[in-house]
Amino acid sequence: MRIGIDARMLGTGYGIGRYIEQLIEYLALIDRENEYVLFVKEQGTRNKEQGTKLPENFREVLADFPWYSWEEHLKLSQIIKQAKVDLMHFPHWNVPLTYNDPFVLTIHDLTMFHYPRPEATTLGPMKFWLKDQAHRLVIRHAVKRAKHIMVMSEWVKRDVHETLGVPQEKMTVTYQAPFTRSAFSVQRSASILEKYKIQKPFILYVGAAYPHKNLTGLLKAWEIFCKKYGNGNQLVLAGKEDYFYKRLKGSAFTHYPLPIIFTGLVSDEELDCLYQSASLFVFPSLSEGFGLPPLEAMAQGVPVVSSNRTCLPEVLGEAALYFDPENYEQMAEVIYRGLTDEEARFELRQKAPAELKRYSWEKLVRRTIGVYEKLETRN
Repeated sequence: MRIGIDARMLGTGYGIGRYIEQLIEYLALIDRENEYVLFVKEQGTRNKEQGTKLPENFREVLADFPWYSWEEHLKLSQIIKQAKVDLMHFPHWNVPLTYNDPFVLTIHDLTMFHYPRPEATTLGPMKFWLKDQAHRLVIRHAVKRAKHIMVMSEWVKRDVHETLGVPQEKMTVTYQAPFTRSAFSVQRSASILEKYKIQKPFILYVGAAYPHKNLTGLLKAWEIFCKKYGNGNQLVLAGKEDYFYKRLKGSAFTHYPLPIIFTGLVSDEELDCLYQSASLFVFPSLSEGFGLPPLEAMAQGVPVVSSNRTCLPEVLGEAALYFDPENYEQMAEVIYRGLTDEEARFELRQKAPAELKRYSWEKLVRRTIGVYEKLETRN
């Protein structure tokens, strides 16, 4: 079977781009039977990222169109048809409206359905409304036409069923997994921490600053924490400095004269160092489809405190302390407990390996191949 994969986000190093990277890496390791056609914005991106060539049953086709663009809907379908794939895999819901051949779909979450707020965009109100309506049209078309849908958690599966009316049997849960990394020397860690002016014990957050990530709520809880327990710790926020982070920084420095560090986007090496050096990891999100950063922290031996919303209790299990993300007093108290209660910290570290065993990229890819092959049998 010839399977196409929309790999235009390959090489971004985070989010859906990281999912595509790992999907292709493990397909290349596991599957020598099927043929894969990768539709990419730049040929050779995967080789540059991984340093290895793809197997002979993989080839790349140039499709240099931006995500969420009209070009995507008008031109991508034609390029895919020319490649004569038997089944197409779209790793996100942005399936061209003009594509009518068999395809499978990955849905990471439905955040745009639940948080369609104008303040979550750089567009004006009218343009935002039009864009939001277009997104809803595209995703409803995609889930209706898809032969099968991969979702990131049982919570997303229920959400897609309840929000979009997709039958449960049309979906398969494919959990992602944290990335395994190596430890750093004391000297190397010190130089990275010095680069970002991290001088105190610190609490770490890794991720975007979109409104549903609730970093404004975290800053409010951090203010309560510092007033109640002193400012002997720093709060370190690591994520790509976009419009939302710049807005958050402006608010933080204006309203919260507290020990807060904004690192911007860090390299994988620097991220490893931050995980391994942190005293605690905090994840205050209002909505997640999976929640990879707290799992990565857990894999590095860092105690985790997390929001109790959406999929997070499902994914983190018993290896996290939970709080209501809109109760800032409670968030501050749970952060304090996560920092100071040595028995709780010991138990979190003890429980983490059992939770982490549930996740591996090989499992995700084998389940994905199973979906491909089941559809081939039906056809």
